[in-house]
Amino acid sequence: QVQLVESGGGLVQSGGSLRLSCAASGSVFSINAMGWYRQYPGKQRELVAQITISGATNYTNSVKGRFTISRENAKVYLQMNNLKPEDTAFYYCNAKVPVAVNIEGATVDEDYWGPGTQVTVSS
Repeated sequence: QVQLVESGGGLVQSGGSLRLSCAASGSVFSINAMGWYRQYPGKQRELVAQITISGATNYTNSVKGRFTISRENAKVYLQMNNLKPEDTAFYYCNAKVPVAVNIEGATVDEDYWGPGTQVTVSS
């Protein structure tokens, strides 16, 4: 089991910056990747950025060049610069723990989620 707790959300003006933090506890040694997702009202959760245990990162196109994900031990951070009103959403920390290998040889992960934090960018 992995527990996640986010912090750092809030209200900021367009062009401003925020830094989200997420602390993992529990079976942190089993985590393969950590990341941030966001959810707009009435929409499905979408990946914002992810970082693997090896340090490889992945960003959704709309945040490339503005957001930076980093990881230190059992914590993951999301530095968000040049924020735009369209970044307004509920942000969730995610941890992926491999639990199986499917018939094709691909890893099957179990997802763990934090309670989330609101980010609001005013225009």
